[in-house]
Amino acid sequence: MSDTQAGAHLREGPRVGIRHYTYADGEAFVALALESRELHHPWLAPPVTAEAYATYAGRLIDDPTKAGFLVCERATGDIAGFININNIVEGGFLSGALGYGAFVHAAGRGLMTEGLELVVRYALGPAMGLHRLEINVQPDNEASIALARRCGFRLEGYSPDFLFIDGAWRDHERWALTKEMLR
Repeated sequence: MSDTQAGAHLREGPRVGIRHYTYADGEAFVALALESRELHHPWLAPPVTAEAYATYAGRLIDDPTKAGFLVCERATGDIAGFININNIVEGGFLSGALGYGAFVHAAGRGLMTEGLELVVRYALGPAMGLHRLEINVQPDNEASIALARRCGFRLEGYSPDFLFIDGAWRDHERWALTKEMLR
């Protein structure tokens, strides 16, 4: 089985593994996203229909400027959350922008910390060869900022009216980590 097929983890930690999205994950992902709407609002809006999931996953599977990872509990295989690398730029920049979310059953259990650390090492290591990862987060999203800090990202700046989310342009803090900063 190749490392891109369902069930095969690209990297594993003590409690979670990371793997790429598949179209077959749609039913489980949508059910978890629906259960987690309150947790995600107003920060993000993952797909909540099969059609929306197919479009979303397709971009992460087929677009070379994106890479998507599901964080799965090793004991059960259940999806705990997701981490996407968007806007991957090669050449002299070697960078990507991270977006992520936990599902409600996994929130507050440290699974996303472990998952993000695995994705960071995968992305900044030989597998993807990136040099820098960025996280843009709304200043009031305390859980996301705490996750960025726990994983060693540094605050680099503030961008007013940065992203259009939940019907308005939202300010964001910019957090980053480079290969040289890995612990």
